Amino acid sequence: VIYILAAVFVLKFIVLYKGYSMKKLILTAILVIASLPMFAQLNVQMHYDFADALYGNELSNRAHWTATVENFKADKWGSTYFFVDGNFADNSMESAYAEFSRELRFWKAPIAIHVEYNGGLSGGGSYNDAYLAGAAWNWANKDFSKTFSLQLLYKYLAKQQVGSKHSWQATIVWGIHFAKGVCTFSGYADLWHDNSVSGNLILSSEPQFWFNLYALDSVDDDFKLSLGTELELSKNLVWPAEGINNKFYAIPTLAVKWQF
Repeated sequence: VIYILAAVFVLKFIVLYKGYSMKKLILTAILVIASLPMFAQLNVQMHYDFADALYGNELSNRAHWTATVENFKADKWGSTYFFVDGNFADNSMESAYAEFSRELRFWKAPIAIHVEYNGGLSGGGSYNDAYLAGAAWNWANKDFSKTFSLQLLYKYLAKQQVGSKHSWQATIVWGIHFAKGVCTFSGYADLWHDNSVSGNLILSSEPQFWFNLYALDSVDDDFKLSLGTELELSKNLVWPAEGINNKFYAIPTLAVKWQF
């Protein structure tokens, strides 16, 4: 937990001081990653999104580059998951967003207690921090090549200015490895209630497809590089350059991933 909080603090510091050079940003990112202990399934991703190519000036306020640090670790009491996103402009980081969750299960049934925190910071201020708690149903086949999770959660929107702070969220998470591990289809979909938006619902989903080079017979198993894409689907979530967050967007990315 100390390592994670330290990483978030560094990211928030970078966002507040937007004059930070790209060279210093890269060096800081390397130091943060190097300071993390050896996690079970740690990966780092770099995405380039094509929002302006599809939507023009409507989404000209979006940063093109997003760096993601993601980790999942299972243990005998449940599992821990987190990711941290940093969104980069040409010469600085514009915003950072993170989600941390812990699941607890002391019994054989595939139902776990799920607690979670979501939050972040941009140059214009902090995001609407959210605290979640509820239940998760988790499934995996024998070799874990297919996994699925359904989460039903109470959601507290700590900084909600319009409407109720009390909400709910339904989440599905999936992962499918096929073609002898060469290909991976994974992602999540969140749907939550927020009566400050049109229709009182917000949708966020990010399905990913990865081509895993390390799974090829001709590539060394330790060369943990994957090439892929992500499709960012949202409704009532993304703020355009002008107007409010009341539209549906489908924004593709090109991405690379390295697993540790």
